[in-house]
This record gives sequence, structure tokens and C-alpha cells, in this order.
Amino acid sequence: MGEGLQGILGPLLLFTVFIVFFIVLPQRKKIKQEKNFDKDLKKGDRVITKSGLHGKILELHDNGSCVIETMSGKLKFERSALSIEMTQSLNKATEVKK
Repeated sequence: MGEGLQGILGPLLLFTVFIVFFIVLPQRKKIKQEKNFDKDLKKGDRVITKSGLHGKILELHDNGSCVIETMSGKLKFERSALSIEMTQSLNKATEVKK
């Protein structure tokens, strides 16, 4: 019975290491980035929503929403609808132009 347990222990350990390094740790890193992005938002920041809408933040509310000014007017969005990746690439592009 001891040999059967040792035979399965190696693959089980390898599978556990795979799960931790390729699923759990990257997910924690992404959650931390989202929290920092949400915390660092301020009035006047240029943002892009996940649907591709470009705008500038006019108001930030404590309930997790924000008001964005676009070419077509003011729109209210949930902060979770803002795209971290596209907004960061937009801000990097504007920094390079300065």
C-alpha cells in the first residue's frame, strides 16, 4: 500500500505546484493591479472603458461608479467597466508625446 501512495504523490505534488504558479499567483497579481488602478483614479484622468469608449473622469463616487465626459456628453459607469490595460497604454502614449 505504501508503494501505491508514493507513486501518486509525485504527480499530485507536480499538479499542485502547477496550479499555484500558473493560476493562483497570476490571479493575485491581477487583483492587486485592479485595486491599485481603482485607488489611483482621480478627476481629470483619461480612461477607456472595456467597450472602447474614451473619456475623461469628471466625478468619482464612493459606491463604485464614476461620471465620464465623452464627445457625446456625460455618462455614468461602474469603475469595473474601465479597462486597465487600454487606459494604461493610452496614458503611456500621451506621456511619450509630452
